[in-house]
Order: sequence, then C-alpha cells, then structure tokens
Amino acid sequence: MNKQEILNKYENEEDKLLVAKVLDKIEFSQKRNTVESTEFLDIRQRGMLEKLLQGLKYTNYEVYGGYENSERTMIILYPEKLETVFNQKQFDYNNLIQIIRIQLPNEMRGKYNHRDYLGAVIKVGIRREKVGDILVSIDGADMIVCKDMADYLITSLSELTRFSKSNFTKMNIEEIYIAPQQTEILNIIIPSMRVDSIVSELIKTSRSKVIEIINQERVIVNCEVVIKNSKMLKENDKITVRGKGKFKINKILNTTKKGNLVLEVEKYI
Repeated sequence: MNKQEILNKYENEEDKLLVAKVLDKIEFSQKRNTVESTEFLDIRQRGMLEKLLQGLKYTNYEVYGGYENSERTMIILYPEKLETVFNQKQFDYNNLIQIIRIQLPNEMRGKYNHRDYLGAVIKVGIRREKVGDILVSIDGADMIVCKDMADYLITSLSELTRFSKSNFTKMNIEEIYIAPQQTEILNIIIPSMRVDSIVSELIKTSRSKVIEIINQERVIVNCEVVIKNSKMLKENDKITVRGKGKFKINKILNTTKKGNLVLEVEKYI
C-alpha cells in the first residue's frame, strides 16, 4: 500500500486528512491486533471511505451508527483474529459509543427540535464528528456520541440555560429510543430518470440550479456523491440533497401520454 500515492488522488485537504487517518488505523489494527474506528462520518464521507476500502480490497471493517439505517456512522476496523467476533455479532459496541438521554421537564416537552440540540452541542465546543445521530422525541432526545466525550458533553450541556432543568443519563446502545420514521409520499412527473430531472422536481427548483448544487457536491445517492448531472437513477435509490432533505424513489407508477414518467417518491420528514 503506497500511502502517498493514495493520498494524491484527493484534492480536498479535509478528505486527504481523513483518508490518511484511516490508512493509519488500518496499519495499527493489523500490527497491534486492535479494533480501530473513525469518528462519526456523514453520508458523503462514509461513501468515500467505503470506496477506498473496497479499492484496497480491505474487508475487515463494519459500518455502524448505533441502530439500523443510522445517518451518521463510524467505520470500525478490526484484525483478522477478530473476524469471528464481528461475523457472529459478538462485539460490544458500547466500548465505542454511548447514548446520552436528555429528558426535558414537563413545561419544556416538545419545545426543541434537532437543530436546537445540535446547536447546543456546537455551542459548548464539541466537534460535530464526536456526535452521531440525535433522535428527538417530545420528551427530549437520545444523542449517540463517542464514548470518550460522554461525560464532558453531559457536564457542558447541563450548564446551558436551555437544559438547566433537564435530566441527563448515560445509556447503553440497546436502550436507545427510536421514534417511528415519518415520511410523506409524493408523486412527481419527470422527463427522464436523470438525477438533475428528479432533484429539480423534488426540491422545486430549476435544472440549472440543480447542476450548481451537484457541482457543490451536495447531492448524494446511496452514500456516493453525484458528480455528473446525467447520472441515471432507479427504483429504491436513496437521495440526499444537503440542506434540502432526504428522499427515496419507491417506484415508477406509469408513463404519461407525452412520454413523461410518474414516480412515487418517499420524502423523509
């Protein structure tokens, strides 16, 4: 593995640093027979690193975010001697991840949304990479965090005025509360299955604006950043438009007399 040759493929300095860290972790895991992990990754970063690992033909890894279909995830790297442990689902993820449950007082129930909780994390100086998904309910929220930050995060958040009357509890992953995912079904009419056509209808903007958004690397399909507006999509593809929302193409319903396609799309609320 020629590390410098691999790094030269990445123009973005942040991506290059992330890849360098993962390459080091692969080496540590193999030489020291230890489990290594990244911090929490967004969808784009996850796709980039999975592509890297697949290119290296490195299979001793797992993507994990605390629960099925989590949006922000870690990549966990493990040595050959622990293959059986991971294959048989015997690894204790509580060694890496902690759940912080924030329970609001009765008078504050339902007042805060995801942005409020995330804003609080940023306000106390915690890097976004240290926090995974934040699962909000009417009673409060469950935050998935790197275990090494849990105590500091609880202390810091509890000092904020907005949480001064809230209760904070450390929980194991098995105790996480996952609210039912709310979605809305949309029917859209498009001329083709090109990504720019579909995204244009989903976010109600022009094709030229969508091309601009694609060039900003804000459109992600199935964990991979879209780089060409001509990319063809298919049923069951999942689309994330950063800053605009998440969608899933359920199925092609029919074709209009003019030859346009009618799609059923699921929008995540």
